[in-house]
Amino acid sequence: MQLRFETRESDSSWVSEVWSCASERVTEMTSVAGVSVGLVFWRQNGRAYAGVTGPETAAGTAPVPEGAAFVGIELAVGVSLAAVPTPSLVDAGLELPGATHRFFRLAGDRWETPGPDDAEALVDRLVRSGALVRDPLVAEVRRGGRPGVTPRTLERRFRTATGLAQGAVRQIERAREASALLSRGKPVADVVTGLGYFDEPHLARALRRYVGRTSRQLRDGAPGAIALDLAQPTS
Repeated sequence: MQLRFETRESDSSWVSEVWSCASERVTEMTSVAGVSVGLVFWRQNGRAYAGVTGPETAAGTAPVPEGAAFVGIELAVGVSLAAVPTPSLVDAGLELPGATHRFFRLAGDRWETPGPDDAEALVDRLVRSGALVRDPLVAEVRRGGRPGVTPRTLERRFRTATGLAQGAVRQIERAREASALLSRGKPVADVVTGLGYFDEPHLARALRRYVGRTSRQLRDGAPGAIALDLAQPTS
């Protein structure tokens, strides 16, 4: 049984995407490497939960709460929680205490739990309150700019804001894009050429490390739940 994601892009510069899914008859999934901090809200057995997810540096296996329904907000690369350093969230996360069906607590304040359609409204309130912050240098780099600082300073600021090196972010994003292309039937050779991999073994290693699937499994729709919306472009 697959996890059926519904994912949409956001018109907010602070948000990468908003997603929702349900875990009916799914108790385990392949977790996929990611580059952002996220907020996730879920309900299970009449109870409500809220948590913060961090960047993931490799694919792995993760349990899925049975019969749970989720709403998630993936923040833009470099957006972080003012109260929690992003490096401490890499390959980790935290559950937010005191969540109810209507509210959750973050940074000492109470916030209304969002649905998929009002995620940006929540993020806007968090930004105005100072609970969400970002480094303008990282935002400039992500837009393709060339900040007037040394490469060493840029890399230090990037790691502080994102928890990851710039090269790691590029590799993870490229592997996720390759996964989406392969799942939609793109020939492997075209993916290798189009995304700048050295050869097919290079692509295979990246997929194994960051996505936990082979090219054939992605193209054939291999069984097993995966935490990635392969029906949607990744960029």
